Amino acid sequence: MPRLQLALNVSDIDAAIDFYSKLFGTEPAKRRPGYANFAIAEPPLKLVLFENPSATGKLNHLGIEVESSTQVEQASDRFQQANLTVRSENHTTCCYALQDKIWVTDPDGDEWEVYTVLKDSATFACN
Repeated sequence: MPRLQLALNVSDIDAAIDFYSKLFGTEPAKRRPGYANFAIAEPPLKLVLFENPSATGKLNHLGIEVESSTQVEQASDRFQQANLTVRSENHTTCCYALQDKIWVTDPDGDEWEVYTVLKDSATFACN
């Protein structure tokens, strides 16, 4: 089932994890230095936290996690037919996972990704 992703910049990862664990009643699905993500069942949400005390805003990016690369491709086709500019990243390592993803930018400059996780990764870096 697809779920909305909300990626936030936080100043203190430990304090944020403590708060969001209490808010949603669940522990992070993945925890690494300066990074955590929650796979929340109710409401269906992927909450991603990036420790980034120098960030100028709270929002890092938005996204939709889907179940397969086929669904990523279908979203890309639909966006292109709607005359949106799509940036593709296939087999990219980001957020400690190998992913297929696409990006679009809303009129205010906020980035949205549609992605699927192919497998876990030991590294964070987006390449």
